[in-house]
Amino acid sequence: MHPTKKAGRIAGAIYASMVFVGPFSLIYVPDKLIVRGDATATAANILSHESMFRLWIMSDLWMSVVFICLGVALYNLLNGVSKAWALLMLSFVLVSATVGFLDTLNNIGADLLFRGADFLSVIDKTQRDALGMLFIRLHSKGIFINELFWGLWLFPFGLLVCRSGFLPRWIGVWLMINCFAYVILSPIALFSPAYYGTVFNFAQPVLFGELAIMLWLLIKGAKVPAESRAPAPAAI
Repeated sequence: MHPTKKAGRIAGAIYASMVFVGPFSLIYVPDKLIVRGDATATAANILSHESMFRLWIMSDLWMSVVFICLGVALYNLLNGVSKAWALLMLSFVLVSATVGFLDTLNNIGADLLFRGADFLSVIDKTQRDALGMLFIRLHSKGIFINELFWGLWLFPFGLLVCRSGFLPRWIGVWLMINCFAYVILSPIALFSPAYYGTVFNFAQPVLFGELAIMLWLLIKGAKVPAESRAPAPAAI
Protein backbone atom coordinates (compact mmCIF):
# COMPACT_ATOMS: atom_id res chain seq x y z
CA MET A 1 0.00 0.00 0.00
CA HIS A 2 1.27 3.48 -0.89
CA PRO A 3 2.45 5.44 2.23
CA THR A 4 -0.04 8.28 1.62
CA LYS A 5 -2.97 5.88 1.36
CA LYS A 6 -1.76 3.98 4.42
CA ALA A 7 -1.42 7.21 6.45
CA GLY A 8 -4.98 8.13 5.48
CA ARG A 9 -6.34 4.75 6.60
CA ILE A 10 -4.48 5.00 9.94
CA ALA A 11 -5.92 8.47 10.56
CA GLY A 12 -9.40 7.17 9.69
CA ALA A 13 -9.09 4.26 12.13
CA ILE A 14 -8.02 6.59 14.95
CA TYR A 15 -10.89 8.95 14.09
CA ALA A 16 -13.35 6.04 14.22
CA SER A 17 -12.23 5.07 17.73
CA MET A 18 -13.18 8.57 18.90
CA VAL A 19 -16.58 8.34 17.22
CA PHE A 20 -17.37 5.12 19.10
CA VAL A 21 -16.22 6.43 22.51
CA GLY A 22 -17.67 9.94 22.18
CA PRO A 23 -21.42 9.16 22.37
CA PHE A 24 -20.87 7.02 25.47
CA SER A 25 -19.02 9.82 27.25
CA LEU A 26 -20.99 12.80 26.02
CA ILE A 27 -24.54 11.43 25.83
CA TYR A 28 -25.18 7.95 27.28
CA VAL A 29 -23.63 8.21 30.76
CA PRO A 30 -24.80 11.78 31.53
CA ASP A 31 -28.37 10.83 30.53
CA LYS A 32 -28.22 7.75 32.76
CA LEU A 33 -26.66 9.30 35.87
CA ILE A 34 -27.36 13.02 36.04
CA VAL A 35 -30.74 14.27 37.26
CA ARG A 36 -30.99 17.92 36.28
CA GLY A 37 -31.49 20.19 39.29
CA ASP A 38 -31.42 17.34 41.85
CA ALA A 39 -28.06 16.88 43.57
CA THR A 40 -29.32 14.16 45.95
CA ALA A 41 -30.73 11.97 43.16
CA THR A 42 -27.59 12.49 41.06
CA ALA A 43 -25.37 11.48 43.98
CA ALA A 44 -27.50 8.36 44.58
CA ASN A 45 -27.28 7.40 40.89
CA ILE A 46 -23.52 7.82 40.79
CA LEU A 47 -22.98 5.87 44.02
CA SER A 48 -25.25 3.09 42.71
CA HIS A 49 -23.41 2.97 39.37
CA GLU A 50 -19.91 3.87 40.48
CA SER A 51 -18.27 1.64 37.87
CA MET A 52 -20.13 3.43 35.08
CA PHE A 53 -19.14 6.82 36.49
CA ARG A 54 -15.48 5.83 36.68
CA LEU A 55 -15.68 4.42 33.17
CA TRP A 56 -16.99 7.85 32.15
CA ILE A 57 -13.89 9.44 33.68
CA MET A 58 -11.59 7.00 31.89
CA SER A 59 -13.40 7.46 28.57
CA ASP A 60 -12.95 11.25 28.87
CA LEU A 61 -9.21 10.74 29.41
CA TRP A 62 -9.06 8.23 26.56
CA MET A 63 -10.78 10.63 24.17
CA SER A 64 -8.14 13.27 24.86
CA VAL A 65 -5.32 10.76 24.32
CA VAL A 66 -6.86 9.53 21.07
CA PHE A 67 -7.43 13.13 19.91
CA ILE A 68 -3.69 13.79 20.28
CA CYS A 69 -2.93 10.62 18.30
CA LEU A 70 -5.39 11.77 15.62
CA GLY A 71 -3.75 15.18 15.43
CA VAL A 72 -0.31 13.62 14.98
CA ALA A 73 -1.62 11.18 12.34
CA LEU A 74 -3.26 13.97 10.36
CA TYR A 75 -0.16 16.13 10.69
CA ASN A 76 1.92 13.31 9.20
CA LEU A 77 -0.61 13.01 6.36
CA LEU A 78 -1.00 16.72 5.58
CA ASN A 79 2.18 18.57 6.60
CA GLY A 80 3.48 18.23 3.04
CA VAL A 81 0.57 20.41 1.88
CA SER A 82 1.45 23.28 4.24
CA LYS A 83 3.59 22.82 7.32
CA ALA A 84 2.37 26.10 8.87
CA TRP A 85 -1.32 25.20 8.61
CA ALA A 86 -0.62 21.63 9.75
CA LEU A 87 1.19 22.96 12.85
CA LEU A 88 -1.73 25.28 13.58
CA MET A 89 -4.14 22.34 13.28
CA LEU A 90 -2.01 20.24 15.64
CA SER A 91 -1.69 23.14 18.11
CA PHE A 92 -5.47 23.48 18.43
CA VAL A 93 -5.72 19.71 18.94
CA LEU A 94 -3.16 19.84 21.77
CA VAL A 95 -4.95 22.76 23.46
CA SER A 96 -8.28 20.93 23.19
CA ALA A 97 -6.80 17.75 24.67
CA THR A 98 -5.33 19.77 27.55
CA VAL A 99 -8.72 21.34 28.27
CA GLY A 100 -10.22 17.83 28.19
CA PHE A 101 -7.67 16.46 30.67
CA LEU A 102 -8.21 19.37 33.08
CA ASP A 103 -11.99 19.18 32.75
CA THR A 104 -11.93 15.53 33.83
CA LEU A 105 -10.72 16.72 37.25
CA ASN A 106 -14.21 18.13 37.82
CA ASN A 107 -15.76 14.65 37.62
CA ILE A 108 -12.99 13.24 39.82
CA GLY A 109 -13.77 15.96 42.40
CA ALA A 110 -17.47 15.12 42.20
CA ASP A 111 -16.68 11.43 42.81
CA LEU A 112 -14.69 12.31 45.96
CA LEU A 113 -17.49 14.50 47.29
CA PHE A 114 -20.28 12.01 46.62
CA ARG A 115 -18.34 9.16 48.27
CA GLY A 116 -17.52 11.37 51.27
CA ALA A 117 -13.88 10.54 51.96
CA ASP A 118 -12.80 10.65 55.63
CA PHE A 119 -11.41 14.20 55.42
CA LEU A 120 -14.80 15.37 54.09
CA SER A 121 -16.75 14.10 57.12
CA VAL A 122 -16.81 17.64 58.54
CA ILE A 123 -19.11 18.64 55.66
CA ASP A 124 -22.78 17.69 55.82
CA LYS A 125 -23.87 15.13 53.17
CA THR A 126 -26.41 17.53 51.67
CA GLN A 127 -23.66 20.10 51.24
CA ARG A 128 -21.30 17.49 49.77
CA ASP A 129 -23.98 16.47 47.26
CA ALA A 130 -24.53 20.11 46.28
CA LEU A 131 -20.79 20.66 45.84
CA GLY A 132 -20.52 17.43 43.85
CA MET A 133 -23.34 18.62 41.58
CA LEU A 134 -21.44 21.90 41.13
CA PHE A 135 -18.41 19.96 39.89
CA ILE A 136 -20.63 17.96 37.53
CA ARG A 137 -21.99 21.24 36.15
CA LEU A 138 -18.46 22.62 35.81
CA HIS A 139 -17.52 19.51 33.82
CA SER A 140 -20.43 20.20 31.48
CA LYS A 141 -19.31 23.83 31.09
CA GLY A 142 -15.79 22.60 30.36
CA ILE A 143 -17.16 20.54 27.46
CA PHE A 144 -18.85 23.65 26.07
CA ILE A 145 -15.58 25.59 26.39
CA ASN A 146 -13.86 22.78 24.52
CA GLU A 147 -16.41 23.04 21.70
CA LEU A 148 -14.57 26.22 20.71
CA PHE A 149 -11.39 24.21 20.06
CA TRP A 150 -13.35 21.34 18.47
CA GLY A 151 -14.29 23.98 15.93
CA LEU A 152 -11.03 25.91 15.58
CA TRP A 153 -8.89 22.92 14.63
CA LEU A 154 -11.29 22.08 11.78
CA PHE A 155 -10.53 25.27 9.84
CA PRO A 156 -6.84 24.50 9.15
CA PHE A 157 -7.77 20.82 8.74
CA GLY A 158 -10.42 21.67 6.14
CA LEU A 159 -8.08 24.07 4.35
CA LEU A 160 -5.39 21.39 4.16
CA VAL A 161 -7.93 18.89 2.80
CA CYS A 162 -8.99 21.41 0.13
CA ARG A 163 -5.40 22.01 -0.94
CA SER A 164 -4.17 18.44 -0.66
CA GLY A 165 -5.27 17.08 -4.02
CA PHE A 166 -5.59 13.59 -2.51
CA LEU A 167 -8.73 14.22 -0.42
CA PRO A 168 -12.10 15.56 -1.68
CA ARG A 169 -12.24 19.35 -1.79
CA TRP A 170 -15.96 19.34 -0.91
CA ILE A 171 -15.23 17.62 2.41
CA GLY A 172 -12.62 20.27 3.15
CA VAL A 173 -15.20 23.01 2.61
CA TRP A 174 -17.66 21.10 4.82
CA LEU A 175 -15.04 20.89 7.60
CA MET A 176 -14.43 24.64 7.49
CA ILE A 177 -18.17 25.29 7.78
CA ASN A 178 -18.24 22.73 10.61
CA CYS A 179 -15.62 24.89 12.34
CA PHE A 180 -17.90 27.93 12.45
CA ALA A 181 -20.82 25.86 13.75
CA TYR A 182 -18.86 24.83 16.85
CA VAL A 183 -17.45 28.33 17.32
CA ILE A 184 -21.01 29.68 17.39
CA LEU A 185 -22.38 26.88 19.60
CA SER A 186 -19.75 27.30 22.34
CA PRO A 187 -20.68 30.83 23.53
CA ILE A 188 -24.39 30.09 23.14
CA ALA A 189 -24.02 27.10 25.47
CA LEU A 190 -22.08 29.16 28.00
CA PHE A 191 -24.13 32.36 28.02
CA SER A 192 -27.53 31.57 26.46
CA PRO A 193 -28.11 27.88 27.23
CA ALA A 194 -31.86 28.15 26.65
CA TYR A 195 -31.18 28.56 22.91
CA TYR A 196 -28.48 25.91 22.65
CA GLY A 197 -30.78 23.00 21.78
CA THR A 198 -32.51 24.92 19.00
CA VAL A 199 -29.26 26.15 17.43
CA PHE A 200 -27.70 22.69 17.78
CA ASN A 201 -30.63 21.11 15.89
CA PHE A 202 -30.23 23.60 13.05
CA ALA A 203 -26.45 23.03 12.99
CA GLN A 204 -26.58 19.21 13.01
CA PRO A 205 -26.21 18.71 9.21
CA VAL A 206 -23.09 20.89 9.31
CA LEU A 207 -21.64 18.93 12.24
CA PHE A 208 -21.54 15.74 10.15
CA GLY A 209 -18.47 17.06 8.31
CA GLU A 210 -16.19 15.17 10.68
CA LEU A 211 -18.15 11.97 10.12
CA ALA A 212 -17.72 12.42 6.36
CA ILE A 213 -13.93 12.79 6.52
CA MET A 214 -13.66 9.93 9.02
CA LEU A 215 -15.57 7.54 6.74
CA TRP A 216 -13.66 8.69 3.66
CA LEU A 217 -10.28 8.11 5.34
CA LEU A 218 -11.36 4.80 6.85
CA ILE A 219 -12.90 3.35 3.67
CA LYS A 220 -10.99 4.97 0.81
CA GLY A 221 -7.90 6.40 2.46
CA ALA A 222 -6.02 9.18 0.67
CA LYS A 223 -5.94 9.17 -3.12
CA VAL A 224 -2.45 8.39 -4.37
CA PRO A 225 -1.23 11.02 -6.85
CA ALA A 226 -0.93 9.70 -10.43
CA GLU A 227 2.80 10.43 -10.60
CA SER A 228 3.33 8.31 -7.50
CA ARG A 229 1.54 5.37 -9.09
CA ALA A 230 3.50 5.48 -12.34
CA PRO A 231 6.18 2.79 -12.56
CA ALA A 232 9.77 3.99 -12.62
CA PRO A 233 11.50 3.71 -16.03
CA ALA A 234 13.64 0.65 -16.46
CA ALA A 235 17.37 1.18 -16.18
CA ILE A 236 19.32 0.88 -19.42
